[in-house]
Amino acid sequence: MTDVSKLKVGVLGGTGPQGRGLALRWAKAGIAVVLGSRSAERAEAAAAELRAGAGVEHISGLDNTACAADADVVLVAVPWEGHRELLESLRDELAGKIVIDCVNPLGFDKQGPFALPVQEGSAAQQAEQVLPDSRVTAAFHHVSAIHLGDLERSEVDTDVLVLGDDREATDLVRALADAIPGMRGIYGGRLRNAHQVEAFTANLIAINKRYQAHAGIRVTDV
Repeated sequence: MTDVSKLKVGVLGGTGPQGRGLALRWAKAGIAVVLGSRSAERAEAAAAELRAGAGVEHISGLDNTACAADADVVLVAVPWEGHRELLESLRDELAGKIVIDCVNPLGFDKQGPFALPVQEGSAAQQAEQVLPDSRVTAAFHHVSAIHLGDLERSEVDTDVLVLGDDREATDLVRALADAIPGMRGIYGGRLRNAHQVEAFTANLIAINKRYQAHAGIRVTDV
């Protein structure tokens, strides 16, 4: 598998539950992480909390622009509403880099969660269109932020579907998933199929609400 130990992973949306949880787990695995936020002060405050809670030093916080420029690989874990605008503003900083999009375009009403239509097909395909010089992948859509943030849970029991058109990029993202104990990265197909993975998050939220769980997914016979 690809060696990710020397990478620095940037997390745009690193002060939110999903980004923060993945950053925490990567840092515990020995990978350097930089949290990104609109406010550098807010990002550094979150990083300081993670450093203290996890007992690691290699987590820092910067504003989104500096985070994207400083990192080798960048995870996008921001709200769907600000997805396009943020990526457009970081096109230069993200050029040539592997970008991992884990954004789920979802709506909520009285009947529960549902997938929103996306003109480009999916959030990941929107990222691909906005970032023509980046190597866009899609992954980490179905990982429980609750489990990620609970360090008493030694393993995060789930598979991560990794989609993309660049084999080297998807192998690296799979290795980032494998770096977290209990987690396994599974190649899930081309980026054009990311809409199915993003939309399934609505089903998973409904499952977890009904069964009072934090379930993920497992791929059998692989």
